[in-house]
Amino acid sequence: MSELNLRRLRYFLAVADTLNFGRAAERLHIAQPVLSRQIALLESELGVTLFVRSSRGTSLTDAGRLVQEDAASLLQSADALRKRARSAALGVDRLALGFMPGLMVTPIVQGLRQSFPGIELQLVRTGWDDQVDTILDGRVDLGLVRLPVPERGLQVEPLFAENRVAVLSTAHPLAAAATLNLAALAESELLQSPDAAPEWREARRRLDLPVAMNSDHPRDVEIKLERVAASSGVVFLPASTARFYTRPDVVVRAVAGLEPSRVAVARRTGHSSRVLLEAVALAHALRASLTTERVLDEDGPRGSR
Repeated sequence: MSELNLRRLRYFLAVADTLNFGRAAERLHIAQPVLSRQIALLESELGVTLFVRSSRGTSLTDAGRLVQEDAASLLQSADALRKRARSAALGVDRLALGFMPGLMVTPIVQGLRQSFPGIELQLVRTGWDDQVDTILDGRVDLGLVRLPVPERGLQVEPLFAENRVAVLSTAHPLAAAATLNLAALAESELLQSPDAAPEWREARRRLDLPVAMNSDHPRDVEIKLERVAASSGVVFLPASTARFYTRPDVVVRAVAGLEPSRVAVARRTGHSSRVLLEAVALAHALRASLTTERVLDEDGPRGSR
């Protein structure tokens, strides 16, 4: 296979997003025959068929869907490499800092700007699905992540732990309780992946209640809270995240038996620079500032999502 052409990958993503060669060509400001030729060349490079075109329209093949999943991060990684190379050539210090919802990175940003005047800082909000991928593919140099994470290819250093809480609609039957337990909450629908709250899952199984395993769970905190406000379900969030997304139609309650969320700082194995090492040091020195909740004992139980 010849070397992969990034421009053709961009063309492919435009077609994959629209599933229409004409609209994709308009978006790219090129002629449709040119786009079709470029996609054909990409298919030749990869040795697979990416699209099926019929009288019913255009659809992705299985190979096309796989390429669509990987192409966006590959292009983002290439853009990140280009930016780092240009910054290095110009003698400009640069850092891309990723962070999960609810975590405050202001102390790190301020510390870096004091130590490296003129530094180029990029902040990247991450989620459970990409907090590791953004580090591994180069979009993020340093990430504040919530454990557990797969540590292959990463250097992970624990920072602190914080309480997790339940978020309920104000109309929920348990909304008036000051403190809840998992047995009571197990009777409510979980509006997020059961993997995010294994304690709820186990409590529900003890009550001989089914655990839905469908994948139609929202990734964004904002959408999770919309579902909470509109129904009688529940989500579990780190306390700092719940406080950051305060709204009048939901309540936040402590939950007995719910393990804490643990936060760590992560970077690619072997990736180092003076800016990166300073950022890691700032994360450790100012870790108490990264959450609005009391830092828990580091020897406590290992947290989960």
